[in-house]
Amino acid sequence: PRTRMNNRMSPPGFEPRTRRPRILFRRIRKISAVPSLARFDRAFECQNESFTSSYENFRIGRRKFALVLRRTRYAVSPALWRPEYGRHMIEGTPGHPYGKSLWKDFREIEPNMRLRRDLISAAIDSRDRVVTLTNYPLMGVGDFTEPSTKPGGDVANSLFTSDDLIHPHHRFATLTRNIRLRKGSHVAINMPIFMDKNTKVPTYEKERAEGRNAQDGHIYMDSMAFGMGMCCLQTTFQACNIYEARHFYDQLAVMSPIMLAITAGSPILRGLLADTDVRWNIIAGSVDDRTPQELGKEPLKDQRFVIPKSRYDSISTYLSRDFTFRPEYNDYDLVIDPEVYKRLRDEGIDHLLAQHIAHLWIRDPLVIYSGKIEIDDEKYADHFENLQSTNWQTVRFKPPPPGSTIGWRVEFRPMEACITDFENAAFVAFTVLMTRVIASYDLNLYIPISKVDENMKRAHKRDAVNSEKFFFRKKITSADTPNTIKECVKYRGTDGDFADAFHPPTNPVEEEYEEMTINEIMNGKADGTFPGLIPLMTNYIDAVEMDVETRVLLQKYLQLIAQRASGKLMTTAAWIRKFVREHPTYKFDSVITEDIAYDLVEAAHKIATGAMDAPELLGGLNK
Repeated sequence: PRTRMNNRMSPPGFEPRTRRPRILFRRIRKISAVPSLARFDRAFECQNESFTSSYENFRIGRRKFALVLRRTRYAVSPALWRPEYGRHMIEGTPGHPYGKSLWKDFREIEPNMRLRRDLISAAIDSRDRVVTLTNYPLMGVGDFTEPSTKPGGDVANSLFTSDDLIHPHHRFATLTRNIRLRKGSHVAINMPIFMDKNTKVPTYEKERAEGRNAQDGHIYMDSMAFGMGMCCLQTTFQACNIYEARHFYDQLAVMSPIMLAITAGSPILRGLLADTDVRWNIIAGSVDDRTPQELGKEPLKDQRFVIPKSRYDSISTYLSRDFTFRPEYNDYDLVIDPEVYKRLRDEGIDHLLAQHIAHLWIRDPLVIYSGKIEIDDEKYADHFENLQSTNWQTVRFKPPPPGSTIGWRVEFRPMEACITDFENAAFVAFTVLMTRVIASYDLNLYIPISKVDENMKRAHKRDAVNSEKFFFRKKITSADTPNTIKECVKYRGTDGDFADAFHPPTNPVEEEYEEMTINEIMNGKADGTFPGLIPLMTNYIDAVEMDVETRVLLQKYLQLIAQRASGKLMTTAAWIRKFVREHPTYKFDSVITEDIAYDLVEAAHKIATGAMDAPELLGGLNK
């Protein structure tokens, strides 16, 4: 963009809580009142972010992907490339959404991912490696970049990472600086260290003396690069109407902790083995801009709310007005902007959607383009997207852009990046099948939001997929097989508030759910009291008219996930831990040396390219 990026917290003429854009609320009312949209092709996309490491001098490459973007920006390509937070990262999506031929498109996911990997590899030096690990094992350890950088800079002011690691697009540096300035202190991420036989407990007296919130016994990280420098796998679905989008949003939110745990791939942080396996809380801490008042550590004076969660966290409220929803499920003490809520309600927005938007509006904008402060909100949604896009939650509800043929979408965000294209494609296919099974079986996965939050905490624990139990609904469907294959979730509520709709069940909500293992959730219970999501998907595949080739491929994908859930196959995090602890130079002190990190990345590269087998990770299913 040719407009100058404004680095001020509250640009002149812009009220930080976005009270001014009057037309925006009218526009939200209009798009929310549409009873049905024209049928659009269903779309799903994946994001596969990567980094490079030099073959001779093991470093993270911070200039490599600029070449990829320059070469492909104006070309007709089967892939689209976008810059990501770190110079060492790139975001790739298919050149066009899938969905015109749903069953055939399942067979295109993995080849397209493989092609994207090949395109990147062809654009960088032959000594470099493209890998899809969730994070770089030596991020923040010594001289870890190529070209070399020194920690520090006036943007992040980090003890471990340089500002030169941040992508040069002004948005990223502005986000980093403004989060730190708004917070009034440095970013503080503290994750428990894995205590191996010879591990020394980290202490941070010097750092605390400098005013940094570093906790002993933890892996301390102090910049946005540690979180936003991580990679992930995301899918975006286009729904056929607003009701289906809101329904998918709720149901997929319940699945988020499960999918986070089963794709776990982040056991190494700042060159140390952590006692956690996933990235979510690291990123949450890296973008947490809450002040001491908003954290509840000081009385409210300059701020309006005590905010329990970071901007990057699990959802806090359900959206759907489907008759399976009970108000008791929204048991989270939701913080909303009351003025925004009242205005939306006065404009005809229903309670659930109004409080969702009003909850987003408790945050301040972090980045404003000076050329987009005064805009026509009938034509542009920039003011809305400014806050929407900096509330990074497990699931994102995405209204249609004004003047576009794009429909209502739901973005599913919790999954970690996997080493191989086969794995990444399997989890994308699983998520797509999940939406089809939700629609066709009328699945009801609702549990209270507080239990979803508890599941998120459990998903972070080491080897959670095998060691933890998760709250899940006991009865999720009333039929073993769908009577008809439904193309769309219809609206099944009323035009009034839910409180006036139907006759809600009288049994206590606590009777509707119980603790289950991920194996039971995915594969079903041995006594037959819970069917399991994968058997339901298998039944769905059998019920639809699907070609044999696609059916065989999907069964392989489901088999991979079923075996991950049962513990027969390792998660990426478990495989990494095993690799480290069996490395000949590992001293059982939780420290990842350069030799270990180099061999780990090289092994990941060989597995991804088929030059090395990993039976404990893939079980030969990728052949």
